[in-house]
Amino acid sequence: MSASNITSTHPGAFLLTGIPGLEHLHIWMSIPFCFAYTLALLGNCTLLFIIQADAALHEPMYLFLAMLASIDLVLSSTTLPKMLAIFWFRDQEINFYGCLVQMFFLHSFSIMESAVLLAMAFDRYVAICKPLHYTTILTGPLITKIGMATVVRAVTLMTPLPFLLQRFPYCRGRVIAHSYCEHMAVVRLACGDTRFNNIYGIVVAMFIVVLDLLFIILSYIFILRAVLQLASQEARYKAFGTCVSHIGAILSTYTPVVISSVMHRVARQAAPHVHILLAVFYLLFPPKINPIIYGVKTKQIRDHVLSLFQRKDV
Repeated sequence: MSASNITSTHPGAFLLTGIPGLEHLHIWMSIPFCFAYTLALLGNCTLLFIIQADAALHEPMYLFLAMLASIDLVLSSTTLPKMLAIFWFRDQEINFYGCLVQMFFLHSFSIMESAVLLAMAFDRYVAICKPLHYTTILTGPLITKIGMATVVRAVTLMTPLPFLLQRFPYCRGRVIAHSYCEHMAVVRLACGDTRFNNIYGIVVAMFIVVLDLLFIILSYIFILRAVLQLASQEARYKAFGTCVSHIGAILSTYTPVVISSVMHRVARQAAPHVHILLAVFYLLFPPKINPIIYGVKTKQIRDHVLSLFQRKDV
């Protein structure tokens, strides 16, 4: 089949259904989604502003936090505005190439988020296990290299997906039973042999989640061993207390992934909206909760936020 014939079978646009089976509740569901998105925008923008404005926060831990906040902003903004347009205006249509771009950003920045959480685990490992070498190990150039490696890894792994999807004809309709353009939801509409796409998607997901989580767990094994060797209980509490925010961020990111994965295998007969709500929850929960976790548990950020409010009161 010629390239022109393949291109002609691409739909001009796909139709996103939102939450299939719950269309009658879209207007009501938009309220918590809009609220969560607003919190994510305010929280992450506030974090970025505080870290940028306070020179004392230009340290590795906070620079990684700024990366995480930026990624959360992009992740939520990639999908939520279109979802709200579906809920409020029934604007279900999304351009074919717009769909591929949304999918690319969604999956790329999810991979970046995992990498930044791993970098933050490395930061805590160095701070607790090698405190005397912290400033010599985590230098500005190294942090820049980590940030660049995070982006390069994600882009390298996700760049093939749009090109792989462009080569398929789409003869199974143009309705995507989802709230956004997720890779496998698009693949289900394609005709031809999609086995490579299926295998590639699974391998990348397993590679990222398993590898990053493995190194995060290893970091915390070394951290826990170092903390337990400290002489006083107060010192142990103080050392491990610096990790609480990061552990909260890890749980907020990976818990929805694990729950969704288990549900796909254990509750295959569950209604489609259950799986889609879990997927949306994964996109909404970390961007909303991470600024709260770091704002409450990190003294420097908490004090800076309180000082902003006190200035307004004066």
